[in-house]
Amino acid sequence: MSETKKIKTALVSVYHKDGLDEIIRMLAEDGVEFLSTGGTRHFIEDLGYKCHAVEDLTGYPSILGGRVKTLHPKVFGGILCRRALEEDQNQVKQYEIPEIDLVIVDLYPFEDTVASGAGEQDIIEKIDIGGISLIRAAAKNFNDVVIVASKAQYGTLLDILKERGAATTREERRRLACEAFGVSSSYDTAIHNWFAGK
Repeated sequence: MSETKKIKTALVSVYHKDGLDEIIRMLAEDGVEFLSTGGTRHFIEDLGYKCHAVEDLTGYPSILGGRVKTLHPKVFGGILCRRALEEDQNQVKQYEIPEIDLVIVDLYPFEDTVASGAGEQDIIEKIDIGGISLIRAAAKNFNDVVIVASKAQYGTLLDILKERGAATTREERRRLACEAFGVSSSYDTAIHNWFAGK
């Protein structure tokens, strides 16, 4: 088996929360700490688990009508930090950046909003910025980080959790990263098609 890495901290920020409760329960039972935003944080706390607020980590509240929540070096540094690189390790210690080992995120429902006949401004507000950035960062650093980029991947993560708890192999992380870039690609294609009038 390739190198197995333990999940210690999970960043969870999702638009659709159905199907998430079992994952949260299993992660919590394995000692994983949670970091989240707004509605997802309340969802986790309502399940009875402690969850740290992203704004407590970054020192900034959600601003610009929710357009900026997770876009901060303390979040992205924690995801992109290469665990085996001494320079990265020194910098996360220097700037007090906690490592984030699992990112569970989904994207605003852009295509559903377009299909609903919504106006231009409503459609534009469903162009996800933070979510897509989290997906790309976690997928890029698949060597150290697990990315779950849509509800469609919940089953894969649940299977892993049931098999060996909150620990993943490099092959599993790479496969999830591949699927995550597929989510990102499809999302950007949908946005491009809308702008192009297709």
